[in-house]
Amino acid sequence: MLLEAVDRVESITPEDFKQHYYLPQKPLIITGLAKQWPAYNKWNWEYFKQIVGHKEVALYNNVKSDAYTPINKADDYKTFGDYVDMIQQGPAGWRIFLFNIFDHAPQLIEDFTWPETLMKGFVKKYPMLFTGGQTSITHMHFDIDLSHILHTQFMGRKKILLFPFDQQHKLYRKPFEVLSLADFSHYHEAQSGNPDYEKFPALKYAQGYELELAHGETLFMPAGYWHHMEYVDSGFAMSLRAMQSTLGGKAKGVWNLFGMRTIDTVMKKSAPVWWYNHKIKRIQDAAKGEIEKNWNNGQ
Repeated sequence: MLLEAVDRVESITPEDFKQHYYLPQKPLIITGLAKQWPAYNKWNWEYFKQIVGHKEVALYNNVKSDAYTPINKADDYKTFGDYVDMIQQGPAGWRIFLFNIFDHAPQLIEDFTWPETLMKGFVKKYPMLFTGGQTSITHMHFDIDLSHILHTQFMGRKKILLFPFDQQHKLYRKPFEVLSLADFSHYHEAQSGNPDYEKFPALKYAQGYELELAHGETLFMPAGYWHHMEYVDSGFAMSLRAMQSTLGGKAKGVWNLFGMRTIDTVMKKSAPVWWYNHKIKRIQDAAKGEIEKNWNNGQ
């Protein structure tokens, strides 16, 4: 993989953000944005346990889904309080995915402000909390609705890989899905064996970014960006989503949600083996094309 660092700024003017990051679709880390919010100092494990500790949440482990795994199927359930107690005891590869804590504790909305000077179109009904224990992993994917994301980390650190959407075939995207066939788990550890360049040779040519996000830092992730996240420490993050400004961008997100996903679900149920083999061939053909393209360009 060909990786570079993500730009970091303490703050940025709306004009600079639009010109250098929003329009070019380039990621950025803003280290000072969340420091203005009450949430910066107020949000912690004990506070969340007080307000939503009794709520049952769906948990997800680190096992990478296969061709037959139902979409977003939970691996376990606990109350939020029991989950927090578990991950505070040490490494625990369990995540809470898309828990809308604000439905249960709407007062939290007062603890942050929507950064509408940077971009418009925020989906204010759905700010989301993402929580993970130390060593938990969010496998390589892109967000199905193709929204722009402001992802603010609280409590701890996590390592992140980012790739523009156009790197999809080098990343071995599964057709009609938002997931990569390749496993990037522990990519930063030499002994992990991931990613496997012998099995997935096109990955050598994938161009992207590597970063570590810490408490209070906000990552701007442009629409369609592939991302893989690993929790260095137990922590949580809030994602604020903004729809794309163009009709074409919005339409692609709608198609993914209601067209692409429906086709994949139907085919997995009606012809799972044929559909799996068909996908694998398409993945391999697309990756081979990327390798040949890079060879022809002398890379």
